[in-house]
Amino acid sequence: MRRSPLIFILLMACYAYVLPRWADWNQNSRLNLVLALVDDRTVSIDRYIANTGDYAIYQGRAYTDKPPGLSFMALPVYLALSPALDLPPVRARLEALGGGAAFEATLREDGSGLRADKLRFALVQYVLTLVVVATAAATLGVLLYLALVRLGVARAPAALGTLAYGLGSSAAPYAGNFYSHQVAAALLFAAFFVAWPRADERGRPAYARALLCGLLLGWAVISEYPVVLPAAVVGLYALARRGWRWLGPLSLGGALPLVLLIVYDLVAFGTPLPIGYAHSALWQDQHTTGFMSITYPQVEALWGLTLGAFRGLFTRAPWLLLALPAYALWWRDGAHRAEWWVLLLAPLTLLLFYGSSAMWWGGFAAGPRYIVPIIPFLALPAAWLAARLWARPWGRAVVAVLVLSSLALVWFEALAAQLFPSDAIRNTWTGYVLPAWTAGDIARNLGMALGLAGPLSIVPLLVVALALTTLILVAPGRRAAHQSTAVGLTGTLQKEDMV
Repeated sequence: MRRSPLIFILLMACYAYVLPRWADWNQNSRLNLVLALVDDRTVSIDRYIANTGDYAIYQGRAYTDKPPGLSFMALPVYLALSPALDLPPVRARLEALGGGAAFEATLREDGSGLRADKLRFALVQYVLTLVVVATAAATLGVLLYLALVRLGVARAPAALGTLAYGLGSSAAPYAGNFYSHQVAAALLFAAFFVAWPRADERGRPAYARALLCGLLLGWAVISEYPVVLPAAVVGLYALARRGWRWLGPLSLGGALPLVLLIVYDLVAFGTPLPIGYAHSALWQDQHTTGFMSITYPQVEALWGLTLGAFRGLFTRAPWLLLALPAYALWWRDGAHRAEWWVLLLAPLTLLLFYGSSAMWWGGFAAGPRYIVPIIPFLALPAAWLAARLWARPWGRAVVAVLVLSSLALVWFEALAAQLFPSDAIRNTWTGYVLPAWTAGDIARNLGMALGLAGPLSIVPLLVVALALTTLILVAPGRRAAHQSTAVGLTGTLQKEDMV
């Protein structure tokens, strides 16, 4: 079997296994808009604000203060799902599931228990997350694999680098929850991949690709407004690589989601500008600092987002540190310089943006959730260098240690307790993660539906993940134009997308 489908299946299995966090304000706020649009035919979430603190008040009505892109993507899924939720077999199954001892053990003793309405909400949250967020994230994994093959990396090391990104970085916890960060990452990287010319497409009309590229970039922006910065980098790259003939369809594609956003903002706030955060019920001190919490880059924030123990990207995924020397080696090779600029500037722009924020840590979070959209642009050079190192025995040991430690750090945090770590706990590991594991407080997952409790509930996931990973790494592939993992960036594969 080809590696691409196996990579997709493995990532989907891992993302689907751990249930989205319940009682999560950020997720609930986005989901509330979906429910309001379908069930109440309104953009106001008045009926649902009891489950979130992330909402805006405007002229006496409540609205989500989040960008609406993810909610819009989930609308057709909920429209199809909603009629089935009231069928007697579905209700009976939910009641049976709610009575399971493994799930009951994850609840607060002073809570309201697993009521039917809460279970319905949780099921909607899970299905929408699976269909929209997890599917986009797993597709991103396939695109990253194809991009590595396009660079001349042999398929087994390319698959290893892809899995290191998908399972061994902060992308993993957000691929299984109803946040927009990983969706934005998928949209941005997909736009970059579409704009990147293949060796075998010369002379073909590219207007459909230009339209698609613009649509992906535009939807990324209405899903997470700050990604307009890396989106601009990708857009300029597209014009530089494809020429000015792309300007029209690229602009048209990007304008379509923006028109949708303008209509939404006019209905909700009476203005075409996205100002939900300006009316947030909470966090006004942060939102009124500078321009919507943005001032100028702060050393504390930049360190905290990268190497800090509290929310640092590299402290959770040390294998991504390979991206730093990879930039230098890539530039020295002299090939794919235009792509090099995207891979450098896309992460840098968003990092500097959030490094200027008064609330850079992102509230309750597993790692630096704000910069999740630019992790694939770091993962590509890091995986490229990892493939080069893999050709040497000592390099293989280094890569193995970095990747395995990243997997452990990411999943120990992602599986700890029933909420992501609070921003009130600055030492996440000793103050939250280790106590949760010691107490057997493991995030709700599909293993609990089988009656397994605590750490034992993770065993089925480990078995499936190990089996699929082994199959992926040893799967036979078509003979590549370059078999050595030490190959440079020159000599792009003629048929790199055929796997």
